[in-house]
Amino acid sequence: MTTRTSSAALLLYGATGDLAQRMLLPSLFGLDADGLLPADFRIIGTARSDMDDAGFREHAADALKRFIDSDRLTKDAVARFLARLSYVTADVSDPAGFTRLAEAVPDKGELSIFLSTAPSLFAATIAGMDAAGLAGPDVRLALEKPLGHDLASSRQINDAVKSVFPEERTFRIDHYLGKETVQNLLALRFGNALFEPMWNAQGIEHVQITVAETVGLEGRIAYFDGSGSLRDMVQNHMLQLLALVAMEPPSQFDAAAVRDEKVKVLRSLRKIGPADAARHSVIGQYGPGAVGGAPVRGYADELGHASDTETFVALKAHVDNWRWKDVPFYLRTGKRLPARQSEIVIQFKPVPHSIFATGGAVLRPNKLVIRLQPEENIRLLMMAKQPGLDREGIRLREIPLDLSMANAFADVRRRIAYERLLLDLIEGDPTLFVRRDEVEAQWEWIDAIRQGWEANCMTPKPYAAGTWGPSAAIALTERDGVSWHD
Repeated sequence: MTTRTSSAALLLYGATGDLAQRMLLPSLFGLDADGLLPADFRIIGTARSDMDDAGFREHAADALKRFIDSDRLTKDAVARFLARLSYVTADVSDPAGFTRLAEAVPDKGELSIFLSTAPSLFAATIAGMDAAGLAGPDVRLALEKPLGHDLASSRQINDAVKSVFPEERTFRIDHYLGKETVQNLLALRFGNALFEPMWNAQGIEHVQITVAETVGLEGRIAYFDGSGSLRDMVQNHMLQLLALVAMEPPSQFDAAAVRDEKVKVLRSLRKIGPADAARHSVIGQYGPGAVGGAPVRGYADELGHASDTETFVALKAHVDNWRWKDVPFYLRTGKRLPARQSEIVIQFKPVPHSIFATGGAVLRPNKLVIRLQPEENIRLLMMAKQPGLDREGIRLREIPLDLSMANAFADVRRRIAYERLLLDLIEGDPTLFVRRDEVEAQWEWIDAIRQGWEANCMTPKPYAAGTWGPSAAIALTERDGVSWHD
């Protein structure tokens, strides 16, 4: 087993940004409050905003008040956390800023760096840190998405990273992998004898993965319109979920074994190219409608001009290997949908023969629903006898067996996904981070889809905000006799 040393400090780029306020600073506070950070651990924030240490601590204190329950914000815990913080104003175009950062880092050899900036600044930032002595042999670098907009640009970013930080010290973040229920998927599959014998083409009819949002652009206009839902959601979050559902059992739960199996799945994805794009993919863009009972504008109105960017994607995918032969994976994601939910649905095959048919009982195939958000829940839908004297034959009803994570572990605080990921970064555990070959396999599949759209002159179909996307998305599954799990 590899011996890892905890970092003595975290250098946080983009420390005044939205992600830092909503997720990173609250997560670091949570780790500190639970005694999980090293005693002398330092957090050095940096951004272009001009402020001093006191100003950054005030900024952080405000973030804690807004995003953490007040009963956790004890005076001593807040004071201890704020004392760890310092700040350096720096611009990547100014070499003096990197010099100031180097002077502020207490031990340049035991450092973790979290890069939450625009990808266009990655190369210059990494080169500047290297020149300032901030990229020593034990320094770890975490990168927030997006890592490029296609395979070529992703390789450029990865090459720039590799020139300074080797793969074993590069931590690419997909925050979905930090969610408890995502990790529980591995426990569900590989920690129980019940499911694994049926987790294949003999036992499973199809798989659905949905990541639905009720929000629109929400201040991400420049980024999203140049990206679209396929790049923003499918390329990373949804393909990572698919890989975890479809992967073979790793030899052990460590970074190399888990990520090796995920890569095999991603490389086995059947290409959706020009010949299949029109039949196996649907793209849409929301128009005016209502979400949560309130009227909302259409995408073009929010944007201020017409656009061919997709805000909805539905795909029919296949993993071409023995385990998953001919099992469709239906993926769906979109903005301005009726509900905010992320879930995985495993539809098992029906029993081969019903002994209850003479009584008129209708059997439904078992279904496993793994809900990631808004509440984390695992539900198994199965058939049971309805109470009664059965004078006209046995009557059956589908009933749920629920494992609510909040109830099952009521005595354990539910953590922000970034808490786990930040702690793993600080301690040097890369298991829940994404490896370069994973990213590039994902982009290769995504690029083929976009080429298929272009070859078929496909443009987004309109759908009203507050609905489940274009009607063609319903047809995508119903051609196979399948309905979306809404």
